[in-house]
Amino acid sequence: MLTKTRSTTTVEAPVPAMRGMADAEQATIELNQVSKWYGDIVAVSDISFGVGPGVTGLLGPNGAGKSTTLKMMAGLQAPSSGKVTINDVEMRGKPQAYRDLGLVSEHEVIYPFLSGRDFVRLNAKLQNLANVDKAVEKAISLVDMQSAADRKVGGYSKGMRQRIKVAGALVHDPRVILMDEPLNGTDPVQRAQLIRLIRELGDSGKTVLVSSHVLVEVERFAENIIVIVNGKLAAAGDFRTIREKIDAHDHEVRIKASDSRKLAAALIGQTSVQSVRIDALGRIVASTNDVPTFYRMVPVAAQQQQVRLFEVQATDESLSSVFSYLVEK
Repeated sequence: MLTKTRSTTTVEAPVPAMRGMADAEQATIELNQVSKWYGDIVAVSDISFGVGPGVTGLLGPNGAGKSTTLKMMAGLQAPSSGKVTINDVEMRGKPQAYRDLGLVSEHEVIYPFLSGRDFVRLNAKLQNLANVDKAVEKAISLVDMQSAADRKVGGYSKGMRQRIKVAGALVHDPRVILMDEPLNGTDPVQRAQLIRLIRELGDSGKTVLVSSHVLVEVERFAENIIVIVNGKLAAAGDFRTIREKIDAHDHEVRIKASDSRKLAAALIGQTSVQSVRIDALGRIVASTNDVPTFYRMVPVAAQQQQVRLFEVQATDESLSSVFSYLVEK
């Protein structure tokens, strides 16, 4: 059953050979029967969907094919078969098309000997902007990096490098923005700032596609999601509808805290918690059969026990098992 939504078309999972296409008039990004293989290894298999203005999450466990899909969208890799277009243009081999595209790569693409400001300035000059200084300062301000802009990028933390990469991708004010795991390595404050920026970009009418393997993060900024599992399109459409289906399955969540044992003792007595253990790195690994209740309860329990939370994140292995039901026949 297909239901039209603002940015994508909802597909009720599980359905074989799913297509998540938006209306042709709405779709800024379109993939039509796209596959990518490396020798005998198939990274992406016959996926079709469209993405329109607003924020869409590209969701799936690590190794699902998200980065490969984004690289094909950006023209960094050619599809083995099928067609990928942004604003009706195939990006690969067309440098002029990049005037309207911003890309935040998962991998480091920054020069450590440059300052943050010089890195953003380099991107502005590559775009031949009329007023480089104004554009650079605006982009740095967007990611709240003014105080560190003159420091060498090589001395930045992971979260700071992520933010300066975002500034470089936004300096020319593109209408289409692709972000590959932009929240990796950010602390809670940096993550909240980037999530707010992503929302603002979508609200301004830009087409923003953000990949992530963390379900809880995606729900904070995306109205629609595309789910890729094992290189195949598993579901596409309204986030809340798909989230309800996913939450019907058990989750395993990893928690890093200032006193893991004290917090673990408090969690084990909660009805939404099935099991709790401490891993080799001293982190809590909890299994829950009531995901919404669990995520609301954890910060409350931490506050009551006077324990500081550093990380609350679903494990990759759990996400793989959760997503698997979407492609069951």
